[in-house]
Amino acid sequence: MTVRGAITTSPHPCAAAYRAFGRVFPDLRIRLTGTRPGAGWTTAPRLLASPALRERLLAAEARRTARRHGAAPRPDVAAGFWLHRVAWPLGLFFTLPWLLDARVPLPTAEQLAHRHPARGGPAELALLPGGPLRFACLPGDPAAEHPDALVLPDRPALDLALRTAFADRLDPLFTAFGPQLRRGSRPLWGLATDELTEGLWFAAGLLGEEARAVAALSALLPGRTAPFTGGAGFRSTPTGPTRTRVSCCLFYTVSPTAPCAGCPRVRN
Repeated sequence: MTVRGAITTSPHPCAAAYRAFGRVFPDLRIRLTGTRPGAGWTTAPRLLASPALRERLLAAEARRTARRHGAAPRPDVAAGFWLHRVAWPLGLFFTLPWLLDARVPLPTAEQLAHRHPARGGPAELALLPGGPLRFACLPGDPAAEHPDALVLPDRPALDLALRTAFADRLDPLFTAFGPQLRRGSRPLWGLATDELTEGLWFAAGLLGEEARAVAALSALLPGRTAPFTGGAGFRSTPTGPTRTRVSCCLFYTVSPTAPCAGCPRVRN
């Protein structure tokens, strides 16, 4: 994802993690204050309620892909590319504070909105007005006394909170775009595993935290955590950790000679 921009945050206990990532990757904006509905912001409830909105978003994705690769993508490919464009930053919204500060934001479906300019620009996630952003943390965390904190007993409980929160926000997108995606439940939740894993793996590499992220993701997604299909599945190599994607991103359909990193269609 190539976008430009800066990060806007508030003093929420999860905000420091977004600021840290913003310093090394100013291509994603996460706004916790100051955003109003409208002006291109989309929420999952709006997507579920408006077939016309879904059609417009997928048409814009198809045009974007055609400009970049010189050919129109299949409808299911455009839907998959659009879903990645949303799920990748959505995963980081949850995993960045989880990795760096052992905190997991717990937004409602109505609170979280996303925006992607049709011709490029910053990928943005924003918290809309309508109540505080609750978050999960562990005992002993200085933020445990925060009025919006949900204190959990241990790290496995925090990991479960992350998986549940991400799945709850992603599932409506699978429902909204299921007919266009043309994938069953297992492939879709394999895609969820890949987005959660590869987003943080990339971010942690920029932050100098790759080893920590690989260990944490391996514990988070060991391969038996429904509804997610597969696991983080990292392997050690002489050049560092690697993995094979659980799902196919379908990039080969628009660029047959350049498979993506970790492509399951390529023998390692």
